[in-house]
Amino acid sequence: MTQNDYQYNILIVDDTPENLRLLAMSLVSEGYIVRVAPNGQMAINMAQDKIPDIIILDIDMPNMNGYEVANILKADESFQYVPIIFLSAFQDTQAKIKAFKHGGVDYATKPFVVEELLARISTHLELHDLRKKLECRNQSLNLTIHDQEEEISAAQLSTIIALAKLAESRDDDTGLHIDRVGSYSQLLAKIAQTEKNKRFNIDETFVNMIYHASALHDIGKVGIADAILQKPGKLTDDEFETMKNHPMIGFETLNTVLKSYPNNKMVRMGSDIAKSHHERWNGTGYPEGLQGENIPLSARIVAIADVYDALRAKRSYKMPFNHEQAVNLILEGRGNHFDPKLINLFEEIHAEFNRIWVDLTLQKKDNTFSLTC
Repeated sequence: MTQNDYQYNILIVDDTPENLRLLAMSLVSEGYIVRVAPNGQMAINMAQDKIPDIIILDIDMPNMNGYEVANILKADESFQYVPIIFLSAFQDTQAKIKAFKHGGVDYATKPFVVEELLARISTHLELHDLRKKLECRNQSLNLTIHDQEEEISAAQLSTIIALAKLAESRDDDTGLHIDRVGSYSQLLAKIAQTEKNKRFNIDETFVNMIYHASALHDIGKVGIADAILQKPGKLTDDEFETMKNHPMIGFETLNTVLKSYPNNKMVRMGSDIAKSHHERWNGTGYPEGLQGENIPLSARIVAIADVYDALRAKRSYKMPFNHEQAVNLILEGRGNHFDPKLINLFEEIHAEFNRIWVDLTLQKKDNTFSLTC
């Protein structure tokens, strides 16, 4: 609930009575107003009678499936920004990508974990509120151009924080991975900006922006099943192929944001990073097999930052590497995994990466999510 005690109106659509009952009872106990619909046509009628704040929509229903319901609602301008979380027993990535293309903001697989689904609902309601507040303020306040720019920038940054928080919460128990990757990326970009030959053509805006945009590099993991994402051992070949879909899921997710904010350079950079941070300089990466400078510069920078932090971190499937071991592995990737000119710069400043690791890792882990330059 908000500080103004506003009760969110949630519409649940599912042809399985047990699912309706379980989720409805959980949401009511959290203080939400809940309406339930056992089929698509009833859901459309109920939504048109009173527009919900969020829709939890099952995909596999008789007569009219969830995709069809979403298409009908999204064709009405009144529902353009109403968030839809799709529910389905389908685990395959293509179903998840299809859900995002049909206007979904998230995808949860059955059987769902109630606590996780409640957390996702809460996060998307926060995002929905941010959008409504931004629109309301732009319409009602007579702001100067400077004030408008500050207002939009603050709302955009809040949106980015919430999206990154949603993805990171499922894969990083420290809450510090995003902060560290942002700091490494900004440091490397700043050094590249001051390089004598200026071959990277980086300006101050790029340096400031990459810190925040890098937070979106793994947003596509919202579409990967927990059984794969949190597996304590090595992934099978099939599981790894599924994991390799997260860059495109992230790209598709951020493209839905760009449709609303086509001039948002930060989200556009985040989209490039999300899609291409697993590409390799020699063309052997994924998802598109891009090579050399065809890989966006922002993604080439974040790739180094992300790998360094992954090597240093302890995970259920690996022990942490020390700084020297991580540096040696990254230097071995010069010219095949990573941009060789960027690695030359990394080689000069890698001690600063270690300083960032030590400083941020030793910070008090108080469950407060923050992005600070």
